[in-house]
Amino acid sequence: MNKAAVSRSCLATMSKFGKLPMLPPYLQPGPHDFTDGSNFASGGAGVLETTNPGSSISLPTQLSYLKNVAKLLELKLGDLEAKRVLRTAVYLFSIGGVDDMVFYSTYPNATESLRSEFIANVIGNLTVVLKEIYNLGGRKIAFQNVGSLGCQPINRQSYGAIEGYVEGLLTLARLHNRALANVLEELELELSGFKYSIFNYYDALLELYHNPAKHGFTNGSDACCGIGPYRGDDCGGDNGTEPYELCPNPGDYVWWDGGHSTERANLKLAELIWSGTLNTTGPYNVKQFFQQV
Repeated sequence: MNKAAVSRSCLATMSKFGKLPMLPPYLQPGPHDFTDGSNFASGGAGVLETTNPGSSISLPTQLSYLKNVAKLLELKLGDLEAKRVLRTAVYLFSIGGVDDMVFYSTYPNATESLRSEFIANVIGNLTVVLKEIYNLGGRKIAFQNVGSLGCQPINRQSYGAIEGYVEGLLTLARLHNRALANVLEELELELSGFKYSIFNYYDALLELYHNPAKHGFTNGSDACCGIGPYRGDDCGGDNGTEPYELCPNPGDYVWWDGGHSTERANLKLAELIWSGTLNTTGPYNVKQFFQQV
């Protein structure tokens, strides 16, 4: 089961590692077989319903879709088998970064107290969703934590970070990730059988940003496709007709456009989610989750 927006190529790689078909979007027209899982992801989605309302599907709405899938599984498989599927499924999350970016764009000079209050609100709402999934039978929760938002080409360009990165966004992401780790640890103690995995996406992206050559890239900071000093703005514009620049070999770049990594970078990140060691993914990795009945 997939629960939120990991990049499509990363999700495809995870399906490959797990020997599953590519998980279909829940809202894809036509008949579905949800026994292998489903993808509830929505680009630009947030934990909070107030994040990008009308242009994305918030996490609470995604949860309602999962509840519908649980009912459909029960009708198709029967109560006992449906419960087994939900219990053994892996619920993969990558969400919260957009909430943070929307908050920062509104309150770039927020006090420490206001930042902490906001993060507590996001993590509190996320906790409610996790407990709902647990009540449905979910036991194995895998998170890609919030990445190093201040390094994204679109954010560096938007906030004029000529050199380096947007420190305020990095600070907010670190605050978010500490709160996420704390609540998952608490849930493991509180809820019998609850297990979690956190892929340290934040540090993984920083590593690629600072040391691209070490990992086979020539550029870890700029986008392959787009406009502006870092090609951080739209790759082709909103209507696809604006002028843009394109690098000759996307595989040399960590970033495809202002906010999305390239296929080659995604493969490296997916490998860490799947089988990363404790310094990148823990206390379990997703491969270990798949091996557990």
